[in-house]
Amino acid sequence: MLDPVIEIRDICKHYRDKQVLSDLTFSVTRGQTFAFLGRNGAGKTTTIQMLLGLLKPDSGLVKVLGTDPAVDPLTVRRTVGYLAEDQTMFGWMTVDQLIRFIAPFYPTWDHVLAASYAKQFELPLRTKVRHLSKGQNVRLGLLLALTHRPEVVILDDPALGLDPIMRRDFNRDLVTHLQAEGRTVLYSSHLLYEVEPVADMVAILHEGRIIRQGTPEELRTQIRRLVMSTENVARVGSRLEILDGRVVAGEVILTVDHAEAAIALLHREEIGHRAVSLNLDEIFEAFVAGCRNIRFDLPESEPVLQKT
Repeated sequence: MLDPVIEIRDICKHYRDKQVLSDLTFSVTRGQTFAFLGRNGAGKTTTIQMLLGLLKPDSGLVKVLGTDPAVDPLTVRRTVGYLAEDQTMFGWMTVDQLIRFIAPFYPTWDHVLAASYAKQFELPLRTKVRHLSKGQNVRLGLLLALTHRPEVVILDDPALGLDPIMRRDFNRDLVTHLQAEGRTVLYSSHLLYEVEPVADMVAILHEGRIIRQGTPEELRTQIRRLVMSTENVARVGSRLEILDGRVVAGEVILTVDHAEAAIALLHREEIGHRAVSLNLDEIFEAFVAGCRNIRFDLPESEPVLQKT
């Protein structure tokens, strides 16, 4: 097994009486693009702050490139590139002034690369940062995050404020570029459709815990949507691992875990059905917002679905 570039093991974190992270464990190997998917408030940003040495866990282990960020945050920040949607920059500086101000903090800063990025991103060097558009702000943040050639890049919903098409193109192009350079990427988001084609591993975070992890292909194979009649679902519903369900026009639409076993069961019972593949956003919604308390004890009527 490859040594992890990012390692988080049994992390717990409380804020007053609220438990934000509970026994959180995952690792990211070198060159991997790891998608960290969760709703706002799930604990994603808290986890990232620990990786950057801005927060200490109550218990557990955090390491980035073998270094504990809480013990040596400076070393970690010099080897990590970080880009967030709400990143604060000095608005009174021009773009060029800000680049020259940031450069001395990084021994590996590449001035030639900075100039190349500025040209590629069409950044107006003499314009004050506060006068930049949203898209220009994101591209400037990207320049500042990548020009010291970090081994690890952490992206915390960096393009959240862009329109959907710009956001999709930006994220896919960025992750593809980082993958081509062999960078290790942790991508945190609550919307993953933009990076679904390029994510190597996906972890779904809910209420401070990882509730599912796997490759995109594994998740799409294991979690599927099944459509059948209300009469048939009453026969087998209690034997299915249901994540979500609803009744539409006399048919029951179920999102199930371990879909291959579920489909095999339906074939054995000679139950007609349709199986539908899902994207990662749909899988995520089924895990964190699905209706799981589904009654099958009403054979003459439609199943009753209630949120848990």
